[in-house]
Amino acid sequence: MINEPDHTYGPAGFSTLPDGRRLHYRRRGSGRPTVVFESGMGLSGSIWGLVQPAVAARTTTVVYDRAGFGRSDPAPGPRALGRLVEDLAHLLRHLGDAGPYLLVGASWGGPIIRSLAATGEFPIIGLVLVDQSDENTSEFFTPAARRQFALSRRLLVPMARTGLYRRLGGRMGRKQPADVVHDHLRYDFTVSAARAAIAELDGFLDDLQDLGRNQPRLDGIEVSVISGTKITRAERKLRAAINGAHRITAERLDRGRFVPATQSGHHVMFTEPELVVAEILRHLPDREQVPDVH
Repeated sequence: MINEPDHTYGPAGFSTLPDGRRLHYRRRGSGRPTVVFESGMGLSGSIWGLVQPAVAARTTTVVYDRAGFGRSDPAPGPRALGRLVEDLAHLLRHLGDAGPYLLVGASWGGPIIRSLAATGEFPIIGLVLVDQSDENTSEFFTPAARRQFALSRRLLVPMARTGLYRRLGGRMGRKQPADVVHDHLRYDFTVSAARAAIAELDGFLDDLQDLGRNQPRLDGIEVSVISGTKITRAERKLRAAINGAHRITAERLDRGRFVPATQSGHHVMFTEPELVVAEILRHLPDREQVPDVH
């Protein structure tokens, strides 16, 4: 059993799923709602080190690792969206009477928490989508984009074996607390993590298209749609389309709010963590005391 009570995220725990797999999570803070952090595709919970501490000072926080990442057990077969949602649901059931919940999801974590909230099983007071993977981004479904996704799939394991995956992917996360950086570099860029990322990537476009056809109903739930508007070299062909998709999503939601992150590209939690924190705190009961940073 992992103890480490002084870890930035809090002491560790494990939730055992019906098939015997265990999900690793850490809980810190007190009070309600419980804020649960969902990471992006191919990443453990070790991306929230600049956000979670500020939120844990105000309420209870839970950071966890999806199957195959961090200290969570791997899962066999493809990791389609529905399976990821079900794992998160099991974790919330394991937490017991910890609701209501505020869910925070980065990148692919956005569709995961939206789909979970739409089930209606859990009391959800709000969602914060941090530059989510958005089904309204039509450019994701072009032949060129599909070729790029296929290339990424082929390269991930070789890059992990040579250490290139870690050298390239671990740069931005190094500004976090030392123990979070340690976990990030130790777990997120291994061959096993690359294989778990491929298992999620395999169904990504199909799941995204299905979301476009059957968008999760989030009536009555406040949703912050944070969108990185800074154009980086890696996303110069996609960023404007992603921002447009985020605006569409915010407009279509019953209680959606578009939040531009003007100093950020995709990884807003690293480049503008204070903005993510402000949007999370905005959803808390005393949100009127939170200054508007926009």
